[in-house]
Amino acid sequence: MQLFFQENITPPLIKLEPDESKHLTRVLRKKQGDPVSITNGKGELFECVILEADQKKTILKVLHSATVPKDTFHIHLAIAPTKSPDRMEWMVEKITEIGFHELTLLETMNSERSFLKTDRLEKKIISACKQSLKFRIPELNPIQKLENLIGSKKYDDFEKFIAYVDENHDHHLMDLAKPNGNYLVLIGPEGDFDPKEIEEAIARGFNPISLGKSRLRTETAGLTAVQILQVLNR
Repeated sequence: MQLFFQENITPPLIKLEPDESKHLTRVLRKKQGDPVSITNGKGELFECVILEADQKKTILKVLHSATVPKDTFHIHLAIAPTKSPDRMEWMVEKITEIGFHELTLLETMNSERSFLKTDRLEKKIISACKQSLKFRIPELNPIQKLENLIGSKKYDDFEKFIAYVDENHDHHLMDLAKPNGNYLVLIGPEGDFDPKEIEEAIARGFNPISLGKSRLRTETAGLTAVQILQVLNR
């Protein structure tokens, strides 16, 4: 299956946006009568057939639609952007392929970057969803201060974790997290969280965790956390 994405879909006819039309007809050389699978990123899958194949305005007819069930768990990764945008974009692509639900970029005391173009990350997410056949687009939140996130009551019913470098603690995420939960995992910047930030997070109910014996880069730690929670809920 090759999956296409369009946010606004109104059956029974779908007029594809120019970028998707061009990819469908020029790159993949699809023509009238060919089947096409498309999602609105909200869990709905539409099986269609091409009525008119045009690089600028391909028109599809919906033959069948279905709603894909939501996961029984929710992975929210809150992470400080890396100094290199490329490394963050790589992580976003990979965690999308593996499967996550929400991403918040953090501004911390040791952050080396307090701004990142989220439009590029959104494009990476959509492309990775299409490639890995995901029918729900994860939520990408604006960057916010760590103190505001950990103080939010929105996550009171979440299992909350903070990962940081500490050779003395061995509480692994796999051992502490429970299946079918809502998870919020904090990953610090390349200089790690400030001790005061760690202390405040723990005071607000975040459990300190290890992601293994190796010292990981920020983006590798984010990827590892998502993978662990996916394996836990396999």
